[in-house]
Amino acid sequence: MSSFGKRLRGYKERVLGLFSNDIGIDLGTANTLVYVKGRGIVINEPSMVAINTKTGQVVAVGQQAKDMMGRTPAHIQSVQPVVDGVISDFEITSEMLSYLINKAQAGRSKLLGPRVAVGVPSGITSVEVRAVRDAARAAGAREVHVIEEPMAAAIGIELPVHEPQGSMVIDIGGGTTDIGIVSLGGLVNARNVRIAGDKFNQDIVSHIRNEYKMLIGEKSAEELKIAIASISPTRQHMEAIIRGRDLVTGLPREIMVTDQDVRNAIGHSIEELVESVKEVLETTPPEILSDVIRRGIYLAGGGALIRGLPEYLTRNLGVPVMVASDPLTAVVRGAVGSLCMRRSSFLYYLYSTVSRVAQCVRSCSARSRAYGRRVLR
Repeated sequence: MSSFGKRLRGYKERVLGLFSNDIGIDLGTANTLVYVKGRGIVINEPSMVAINTKTGQVVAVGQQAKDMMGRTPAHIQSVQPVVDGVISDFEITSEMLSYLINKAQAGRSKLLGPRVAVGVPSGITSVEVRAVRDAARAAGAREVHVIEEPMAAAIGIELPVHEPQGSMVIDIGGGTTDIGIVSLGGLVNARNVRIAGDKFNQDIVSHIRNEYKMLIGEKSAEELKIAIASISPTRQHMEAIIRGRDLVTGLPREIMVTDQDVRNAIGHSIEELVESVKEVLETTPPEILSDVIRRGIYLAGGGALIRGLPEYLTRNLGVPVMVASDPLTAVVRGAVGSLCMRRSSFLYYLYSTVSRVAQCVRSCSARSRAYGRRVLR
C-alpha cells in the first residue's frame, strides 16, 4: 500500500472512531482492567479462565473462574492466559478478551466495533504484539492499538509525554515491572524486569516455609502483603494472623506474622528492583536525566502501594520518587488517553486542512475581484 493510501486509511479509521466506543485494556498477569471512555473503569477482574479439559470449552472467565479454583472436578481447570504480561495461550486470551469487550459494551451501541488500546510490557517482540492485536480483533475490536505500559502510565498520570523533556515512570504490576523514560511521544529508555507482585508473593511463601515450617498459598501471601507489607519500619507495629499447613505434622496451623517478616521476605527482590532502576538511569542521556532529577520519578501499578517504597527508592536513587494518583488505573487510563490523542490529532489535521482550503478560496476570490475591477476599467 502506498504512503498516501496508508494515510487515507488512517484518516478513515479516525473518522469511524468518532462513532464507536473507545476501550482501554490493561492486560495484566494477575488482573485485567477495562476502561471505557466516558464511563471509567467498568471491569476489574482476575486474568483467569476456567476450561473444561475434556471438551476444550470455556466454563467461566474472570472472577467466576478464580472462585472455582480448588472447588471443581479434575477436568475443570483454571488457567492464566497471560504470563509475565505476555500472552501464553492465544485461543484462551481471545475468549477472555471477547468476554471483556462484550461485557464492557453491554447496553451500548455496537453499530461499529470499538477502538481498543491494549497496554503491554515494554520490549515485547513483534510476534507477541501481533498475538495481542489478533486476539483483540478476534474478540470484535474494529481497530487495535498496542501501547507500551510505561508510555500508557505516563499518559494516564498526565505527564507531558509529547514535550521535549524527560518523564520517568516505574509501573510495578503483577508479573513484571516496567521502568521507562518518556520524551517527545516515545520511550527514550526502558527496561522490563520480572520482579513484581507475584515475585513478592513467592518470597513471602518461601519465608514462611523456611522460618515457620508452614506452607501457605500465594493467595494468602498476597493478602498478607496487602495488609502489613512495609519496606521500612513504621511507627505502628503491624501484624496479622495467617493460616496454613504445618510441614512437620501435616495439620492445620495458625501463626502471627509481623511486618518485619514481610520486610525480610521481600527485601532481596526490592534491592534487585533498585539495581534495575539504577541501570536505566545510568544509560539515560544526561539532558533527559537532568529532567528526571528535577521532575522526579512516578510509581504506578499495585506495587506502588507498598508502604515506604517511595521513601526507600528516594534514599537509594537520589531522585525524588512519588506515587501517582490512582496508581492501579494509570495504565488503563493512559491506554484510552492514547486513543483520544490519535483522534485529537486527526481533528487538528482536519481543521488545519479546512482552514487552508478556506484561506485559499478567500485569496482566489480576492484576486478574481481585483482582476474583474481592472478589466472593467
